[in-house]
Parts: sequence; C-alpha cells; structure tokens
Amino acid sequence: MARKKGRDVNGWLIVDKPAGVNSTAVVAKVRWALDAKKAGHAGTLDPDATGVLAVALGEATKTVPIVTDALKCYDFVVTWGSETTTDDASGTVVRTADARPSEDQVRAALAGFTGDIMQVPPAFSAVKVEGERAYDLAREGVEMELVARPLWVDSLTLLEAGEGWARLEMVCGKGGYVRSIARDLGRELGCLGHVAHLRRTWSGPFEAEHGVAFDRVDREAQDWLDTQVLPLETGLADLPMLRATTEGAIRIRNGNPGQVTGSAEWGELVWVSDAAGPVCIGRYQGGLVQPERVFNL
Repeated sequence: MARKKGRDVNGWLIVDKPAGVNSTAVVAKVRWALDAKKAGHAGTLDPDATGVLAVALGEATKTVPIVTDALKCYDFVVTWGSETTTDDASGTVVRTADARPSEDQVRAALAGFTGDIMQVPPAFSAVKVEGERAYDLAREGVEMELVARPLWVDSLTLLEAGEGWARLEMVCGKGGYVRSIARDLGRELGCLGHVAHLRRTWSGPFEAEHGVAFDRVDREAQDWLDTQVLPLETGLADLPMLRATTEGAIRIRNGNPGQVTGSAEWGELVWVSDAAGPVCIGRYQGGLVQPERVFNL
C-alpha cells in the first residue's frame, strides 16, 4: 500500500492574510510549505479582507467547528453614498445617494444591529442556493433572493468617523457578513454604503498580531515554520478541560465513554487530556465523557 504523502503535522498555524488572496489559496500554501498531510481553515475571509486566518493541520482539523463557532472581531471602514454589487469596493456601483450621516446618527443606528439579528448574506457570498454557491450564480447574472439568517452581534462600535466614511468594530458569532452590515446600515441611514476596508483582528483564541505574515509562509524554511505551529489544544481554549484516568483514556480512544476527573455541566461539550496530550472532544455525563471526536496523536 502506498504511503500517504506529507508529514503528520498537528496543530494551528495562524496566518495574517493579506488582501488579494483567497482563504483556500492560503491553506494550500501552508499545507505545501509544511508538507502536511491535511489542512483546513476555521472561517473564510473575503479575498480583499486581511487578518486572522486560522489554519488547522492534521488532527487539529477536528477542532475547526469549535473555533468557527467562537466569537470573531472585525475592524472595518464603510464608505457612505453608494451601494455596490458585492457590497464592498471591488464591486460595481449600482445605487448612489447624496445624504451623509452625522457621527451621532451613525452611533444611534448601531443599536438596531446588535444582539440577535436577522441578516441577508451578500449576493457574492459562499452560501448555497439550490446546491450552487451564490457567488457563482451572481457572476452569471442570475437574480436570486437570499434568505435572512440569524446572527449574534455581541457589539458594534463606532471607532471614528469622517466626511463620507465611518470606521467600526464588530464582534459577532458564526456566519456574520460585515458587508451585509455595511449595506444594511447604509440603507437604514438613508445614505447607502459599502465596505472599503476589512480586517479580522481576532477569531476565538487567535489574534492577527500574533499571526505569521503570508509572504513568510512562502519564503521561510520548514524548520522555522514548524516552530510557529501552535498546539492542537490552543483551539480548545473556550472549552472546559477534564483529565482522563488511565483506564478512561483507553476506553475513550476506543470510542467508548471513559472516566475523567474534574467536572462540568451535564451534557456540556468538553475536551479531555491525559499525560500524552489531548484525547478527545466529547460530552460530560457525570464522571464520564462520551467522545464525539477522538484525537489520533
């Protein structure tokens, strides 16, 4: 039997993505540079956006849903006065308005975009419409009506404002589109708007300022990149950690409920470790953990 190509690299490489490259290309470059068997990312960034792209390697890909579900922070600039096909500066202007909101008007409107809201994704987005990506249909000129989706917006803050623009910070849950916020805020204010600049400053436990610049992924030696790979468990920082007993770890690794020390709420998602490292992600059941994803390290 032929051996799988690539090394067993397990952990996270946090890339500070530049504008002009898509998330899939970043993952492919990281996988190539590290000669890793398996890689994926926790949350797509638009090609024109910059900031945190958390690339999971090997067994860390089993923790991607945890990071994807975590809160994320975006720093972005909205330009007032026009709406575009893509809801950002890369699109074609389709509508314009002469009105320009004051700083007080912008600040007053933000309350309506926090908490539990319903958000219609941009036409140029990765959501699926009858099995096809919305952006593919949009490029073909197909008219579609995307369904509004629930989004938790933890906070939306005005950082600064000028003539015809505003810089904001949004902390939100899974599935948020900053471009939709800019579009809908512009409509609410009667001035229209689109994203001029977007940066994801942090995602769950990962911060852009601690990320590896994308150009370094291409030019640095593999040995150096290896030193930048964070442990698998870094992506589990938001979950309670419990310790498996010796027998419990054996049972869990075989897919069975295993005994742990420590406690959590019944049914709560936790991660389990032993002396060798991470064992699984699973549900706590009164002294036992029922594994959902077992790590093969």
